[in-house]
Amino acid sequence: MKISNESANRRHFLQGAGVALSLPWFEAFAADVKDTAMTPKRFVSIYHPDGVGLPLKSDPAWKDWSWFPRGGERDFELTKVLDVLEPLRDEITIYSGLSHPAARRVHGHSNADQYLTGADVGGHGPYQNTISLDQVIAEVAGESTRFSSLVMSTNGGVGGPRGAQTQSFNRDGRPIPAMNRPKQIFDALFVTSGKEAADQLARSKSALDLLIDNTQSLRRQLSKQDRHTLDQYLDSVRDTEVKLVKAQKWLDTPVPTVDSTRLVLDAEPKEARLYFQTMYELIYLAFMSDSTRVVTFQLGRENGEGPHDLLSLAVGLGGAHGLTHAVKEPGGWENLGTYNRYQAEEFGRFIQRLRETPEPDGNGNLLDNTFAMHGSASSSFHLSRNYPIISAGGSNLGFQNGRYLKFGSGNDDNQAGAGIITDAGWRGEMKSEELPLAHLFVTILQRLGVETDTFAGYSGTLARA
Repeated sequence: MKISNESANRRHFLQGAGVALSLPWFEAFAADVKDTAMTPKRFVSIYHPDGVGLPLKSDPAWKDWSWFPRGGERDFELTKVLDVLEPLRDEITIYSGLSHPAARRVHGHSNADQYLTGADVGGHGPYQNTISLDQVIAEVAGESTRFSSLVMSTNGGVGGPRGAQTQSFNRDGRPIPAMNRPKQIFDALFVTSGKEAADQLARSKSALDLLIDNTQSLRRQLSKQDRHTLDQYLDSVRDTEVKLVKAQKWLDTPVPTVDSTRLVLDAEPKEARLYFQTMYELIYLAFMSDSTRVVTFQLGRENGEGPHDLLSLAVGLGGAHGLTHAVKEPGGWENLGTYNRYQAEEFGRFIQRLRETPEPDGNGNLLDNTFAMHGSASSSFHLSRNYPIISAGGSNLGFQNGRYLKFGSGNDDNQAGAGIITDAGWRGEMKSEELPLAHLFVTILQRLGVETDTFAGYSGTLARA
C-alpha cells in the first residue's frame, strides 16, 4: 500500500454512528518519511518512595542485598536487587553520588516533592515549589501531542505540601493532580465521542468566561490578602483555559485506536502485580500512539500512607514503607531488597516492551528515542542523599548505556549513610561530597530539545552522562 507524504502527516480515521476512530499507525504511513529528526523524543520518570537497602559491608546481607552495584563503569556487577536487569544491561545506566543540595537536610518523609524540581521547599515552614523537569519538557514536546503530559500515581491527586502524591509541578510550582485509576487514564487517552466532547468543552469554556467576569467585579470589594488568594485562584482558572484551548485544538482529531488486550482496567493496588503492569502498559500505549511524550508515575507517598503500601504484596511482603523500618529484623535486608527487586523487574518489563517496538519511521525502536528514569529521593533509611537512579534508553538522544556512573567523592563504595536504621541518620554530618542532580536534568533537557543551560539554579550538564 502506497501512502503519500501528505497522507502520512494526517491522522487517518474511520467514521460511523457519530464516532471517529483512527487507524493504527501503519508502517506504510511512514514509508516515505525519511527525516529521523522528526522522530518523537520521549521522557518518563518513575518514582518510588522509601529509598533502597544499603547494609554495611560488615553485614552478611551486603553481598546480595545492597542496591548499588559493585565494580567499575563497564565491569560492574549487579547484586540480587538489580540482577533482573542483567538481560537489559546494555540499555541501562546506574548513577550514584547525585542529589539535590536543597534537600540534603530534609527528612525522607518530606523530600518527594523536590525530586523532579530541586526546589528548596525545606522540611517545615513556608512552602513554595518550582516547575518539575517533566513539565519543562512538556512545554516543548506538548505542542505536538494531544496531551502535554500524563501524570500518574498509585495514590492519585496531589497530596499535601511535603507529602506529594504527584511528581509534576507547573511553572508556578503548583502540583498537577495525578490519575491513579487505569480506566480513568484509558478513557482520557483513548475514549471520546465528538459531539458530546464538544458540548462539554463549550459548557466549560462558557462557565470559565462567566467566572472570570464575575471575579473582576468582586475583586474591588476584597482585602489585600483576599485579592492575593483570588489571584492564585484565577491562575488556576487560566491554567484550565489553556488546557481547554488545547482540547479544542485536538477535538476534531480522532483518538487513536490501540490494542488493549493486555489491560485490566478495573485493577486496583490490592491486586498489586496486575495493577502495576496495567499502569505501565498504559504508559506504553500513550507513547506508542503518540498521545503524549512526557509521563510521570509515582509509586506512592513517602510517609507510607495510602494504597502504594499494597504493592509489596505482589512479592508476598507486608506494607512497603514498613520494610524500611524492619531491616534489622531477621531477613529484613532481604525483604527490602526483594521489594526493590520487584520494582526493578517491572521497570525492566516496561523497558523491554519499548525495545521490542520499532519506530514507524525506521529510526530505531521506541526505547532508542525515550529517556526512561527510575529513582527515589532517598537512599538508605529516610536519608536524602545519594539518590538511587537508573536510566534506560535514549541511544538516539545521545545517551550511552551499559554503565555504572559514580559522581562526587568520599563514597566510592556507597557506605556513607549505609546501615542507617533510625531517624538520627538524616541529621548526621556526611563527609562525602555529591554533585547536584540538576546537572543530569540539564543534560536531559538539552537532549530532548529544550534550549537551556540551567535547572533549579544550577548551570551545566553532567560529565560522562
